[in-house]
Amino acid sequence: MGAVVGLGVGIGLMLVWSAFALPRLPRAATSGPRPGRLATLLARAGLGQVAVNGFVVLCLTCAASSGLVLQAVSRTPPVAVVFGIIGGYLPVAVVSGRARRRQREFAEVWPEAVDNLASGVRAGLSLPDALGALGTRGPEPLREPFAAFALDYQVSGRFGESLDRLKDRLSDPVGDRVVEGLRIAREVGGGELGRLLRNLSSYLRDEARTRSEMESRQSWTINGARLAVAAPWLVLLFMAFRPEVIGQYASAGGAFVLVLGAALCVIAYALMMRIGRLPTERRILT
Repeated sequence: MGAVVGLGVGIGLMLVWSAFALPRLPRAATSGPRPGRLATLLARAGLGQVAVNGFVVLCLTCAASSGLVLQAVSRTPPVAVVFGIIGGYLPVAVVSGRARRRQREFAEVWPEAVDNLASGVRAGLSLPDALGALGTRGPEPLREPFAAFALDYQVSGRFGESLDRLKDRLSDPVGDRVVEGLRIAREVGGGELGRLLRNLSSYLRDEARTRSEMESRQSWTINGARLAVAAPWLVLLFMAFRPEVIGQYASAGGAFVLVLGAALCVIAYALMMRIGRLPTERRILT
């Protein structure tokens, strides 16, 4: 019995360690400076036109507004500071959720987009024309980037540069693979373009189906972690409307409890998300 327990503990520790020891993917060399994390997050959310400085100002405004409101309600500076930090992080959380939803939408519609490309090529359209046609008859989430590609190519006539700008607008790992595959097919002559598109569509469809099943099984872990982290702060928010109760946190001991609780929540949430996360595909063809 002891050997079985020891084996189970060992396997559990190995799985926890493997969550933190995933191999890093090599980054492709780039000639220019890489965008910052906020700029990358905004691009993934489809908000690449938003200035990073403006987004930072929005976060600071939300933090100041939340802190002032809680200070006026609770008259307890430590509580106001905590909710000010939460309010400042709220725009980041909203944009991160938008980026995840956008990537899921792209993963679902890429097979259809590749099928449309293959149909256009078989109908006799050139590759740039088939790509531009996705801006009008392609899947709805992808129409705007491909319409911009059609305009870029119409103005400049440079296929490679237009593809580079398309990749920046999509800011999607699957989009990187599709674009680079099309670039290679055009450079080597495109004789196998139809077969390449059919194989790519089949692969993307199988990949999207597998990942969807894994995400549906993982959802309970994510929802449980979020609920566990949010619950104590919701209780504290309701307590803020009871001055005789929330006033206990105005002392040094109360402030220490808030700081300790916040640190434990952040660490526990990070551990839960790290252990239960799925492998995320990175953009390495940039």
